[in-house]
This record gives sequence, C-alpha cells and structure tokens, in this order.
Amino acid sequence: MMRRASLLFVIVVVAAAARLEADVFRPAYLELRQINAETFNVLWKVPAQGETARLAIHVVFPEGTTTVSEPRGHFAADAFVERWTIRRQGGLAGGTIRINGLPASITDVLARVERQDGTTQVARLLPEKPTFVVESSKDSAGVAWTYLGLGVHHILAGTDHLLFVMALVLIVPSRRLLALTITAFTVSHSLTLAAATLGVVHVPQAPVEAVIALSIVFVAAEIVRGGQGRAGLTARAPWVVAFAFGLLHGLGFAGALAEVGLPQQAVPVALLFFNVGVEIGQLAFVATIIGLLAAARGFSRQWPKWVEAVPPYAIGAVAMFWVIERIAAFTTL
Repeated sequence: MMRRASLLFVIVVVAAAARLEADVFRPAYLELRQINAETFNVLWKVPAQGETARLAIHVVFPEGTTTVSEPRGHFAADAFVERWTIRRQGGLAGGTIRINGLPASITDVLARVERQDGTTQVARLLPEKPTFVVESSKDSAGVAWTYLGLGVHHILAGTDHLLFVMALVLIVPSRRLLALTITAFTVSHSLTLAAATLGVVHVPQAPVEAVIALSIVFVAAEIVRGGQGRAGLTARAPWVVAFAFGLLHGLGFAGALAEVGLPQQAVPVALLFFNVGVEIGQLAFVATIIGLLAAARGFSRQWPKWVEAVPPYAIGAVAMFWVIERIAAFTTL
C-alpha cells in the first residue's frame, strides 16, 4: 500500500503549492443587491496587499450606469472593502460587467447578483474571462445547473478536502471497503452541510477550518503507523473515521456555500445540486487517484524504500502548516 502511494508525491506537492498560492492571492468578491428596478447597492471586496495597498482590479459596469452615492472604502481583514449605489435605466439585466485589471492578475472574482424577487445569479470571473452578463431571473433548471457547477468547483479547489480523501484512498486496503468509506464520508458531510446551510446548527467557521486541517494530520499519521506494521483506527474501521471527520468537512462546505448564498425561491434545489456537484468532483478525484495507483504498480518496486514514507509525511506536513496558520488567524481576530 505504501509503495504504490509513492507516485502521489508529485500530486501532494502540486496541491500544497496551489493551496499556498490561493492563500496569497485570495479571490475578490462583487455583490450587487437590487433595491428597485433600476438601482443596486454594490459591495466590492478586493484582497489587500499590506495595510495600505490593494489589488489593482476595478469593476466596470454596463454603459449607461450612473453612480448614485460615491464609494466608501476601508481596509478590513486582509481586504479593501467598498460600498456604493448605482443606477441604470432599465436595470442591469442583459448588461455586461467587466473587471479591469483581472487579466493581468492571478486571482479570480466571485460575483453575486441578488434580485429584488429574491433570486440570485452567481458567476466566477477568471483572468482569461473577466466579464459576465447579468441575467434575468432563472428557473429551477438554471439554478440547478449553476449550483451543480459551484459544487464541482468548490471540491476541486478545496485542497484540504482532497488531501483528506487522498489519505483515505491510500490507507483503505480494498475497493469494497473504500466504497463504504467514501459513502460514509459523503453521508456525513451531506448532513452537516444541510444542517448548517438551513440554520439548524451554527458553528464558527475559523475553528472548523483548523480542525479540518487537523483531521488530515490524523489520517497521515495513520498511514505512517500502517507502514510500520501497526494498524490504527482508520485501517481497522475507516468508515467510522470518514463519517466522524465528514461531519466537520460538511461544515466547511457550508461556510463556502454561505459566501455564495442560496436563492430564496429555490433553496432545496440549490442545496441539493451543490451537494451533487461536490460528490461528482469527489468521485472524479477518487477515480483519478485509483488510476494513478494502478499505473504506479508496474515500476514502484524499483524505487528505494525511503520513498514510501514521502507521501504521508508530505500530506501531514502541509496539513500541520494549515493547522498552525488557521489557529493563528482566528486567535488574532
């Protein structure tokens, strides 16, 4: 089990680099809240660069948009936050919003439009695609498709969740037991995702993120124990560990979904398809890892013995860095 895992060292390094980069280049956030047919309140949150500088990206609204109140900005929590009000005859529907400066950056922008009828539109703008068109109210099919895509993107961009799943794949000895383990993880994080999103439970997000990182440290240590011939709890009852820690990971998913929000007219649809999107992304990741492990079997016997220890120690080291970083972040608030 340990020997076949060695090929995944590259994946761990890439994943860690991606996560660390994401911490430095945080996404910007644009929120448009409709007041009446032609007027919108604007919230524009841009990553800060130090205490007095901000990322040089700016919102450009469709032609004909006028400013009702001048932007008021301040630095807060590693970001520069601006608020103002705009008006456009006929409203923003059908108009194109552009983020100037985004193509020259390596960040992205999450945009959310909240209409007066309670419906929402969510878009993700990238350096290679810095524009989006404001849409009219969506039907249930449109909401489902939007939140399905958000779920897939969230799990594939969530390096901590993927490292936890990777560790489970490495430690579980059989495909049948792995299927049971992944199912337990899915059921548990679906429960807490729904409970937190619907307001049944309220847990501070910062400690949750720290404990999620700690869960990865735990399973990485379990892999090391297994390599030394000492089967831990995860090897003996992996579905129990997956279910227990899945409850925490579901709270993490809920925190990400809370940033986007749910359309009031289609909460069940949006919640269901966000969760389906998470599962699609998770299953695709598991299938990729299994494929890489199968490909590694042919030549892993030629590798030196010490290579076997690299994946769990790499996973654990990255996760422990996150634990320290996240604890430091919320203890200084």
